[in-house]
Amino acid sequence: MSDPVPALDKSDAPADTLTGGPLRGRAGKRAGSGGGRLRGGAPLPLLLPALVGLTFLLLPLLALIVRAPWRNLPDQLAKPEVWQALQLSLFSATAATAVSLVLGVPLAWMLARTDFPGRGLVRALVTLPLVLPPVVGGVALLLALGRNGVVGTLLDSWFGITLPFTTAGVVVAEAFVAMPFLVISVEGTLRAADPRYEEAAMTLGASRFTAFRRVTLPLIAPGIAAGAVLAWARALGEFGATITFAGNFPGRTQTMPLAVYLALQSDPDAAIALSLVLLAVSIAVLAGLRDRWITAS
Repeated sequence: MSDPVPALDKSDAPADTLTGGPLRGRAGKRAGSGGGRLRGGAPLPLLLPALVGLTFLLLPLLALIVRAPWRNLPDQLAKPEVWQALQLSLFSATAATAVSLVLGVPLAWMLARTDFPGRGLVRALVTLPLVLPPVVGGVALLLALGRNGVVGTLLDSWFGITLPFTTAGVVVAEAFVAMPFLVISVEGTLRAADPRYEEAAMTLGASRFTAFRRVTLPLIAPGIAAGAVLAWARALGEFGATITFAGNFPGRTQTMPLAVYLALQSDPDAAIALSLVLLAVSIAVLAGLRDRWITAS
């Protein structure tokens, strides 16, 4: 009688056989080919709505380009009020981004790295300006920082500081609506970063702030840059909170979106020219963030 076939001991089997290494590797390679995209044509029930959606999004932008007064564009952009609005927009958006960096990066670190009661509620409140109508945000800023506001009364009586209808008010309004973009981007980057590097630095004697400054900050620098660009672009295009809290005074609070709104009532060609400038800035922002999106995907 022949000896019975011995049972296969899993410890004696090749690792690739047990784990399906070669097969899984080949399958993973096949599945990952083409960047994970399915090959073949799109089904008609999906293709038609996709094309309609694409047309819906692109048609207004194409109409703006087609109807642009290209011959008079240099003259339109050379007007003094246009340059005033552009300079104020660039300055206020940059200042609002700086405020967002100083306040938003520590806030994102607190949300991502610390545990405290009500953290989910705090995160929801931080992101609230993303969905809050900008006009409502402007009214809230007036009630908080206006001359008769909750905090504005103290600022006026103690320090003589009045924010509404000033350039500083423009910066405050833009920072209010732009900071959540930076906080979300930085918090996501912090959650993706390995905290063990920070812990290793602290075991070597570094304080928590030193570990953040020397280790964590360089690791999350791309996320901070992306968040800053998004915040800057959002601040540049802010309209509702700015006109409600800071008004529309040429040379002092009139930014590019406010200038577009004002020019549309009297000089449509100037409004189109200003809109083209904002469109070009938006395209530049998207182009600058494209590599980050591709890497993330």
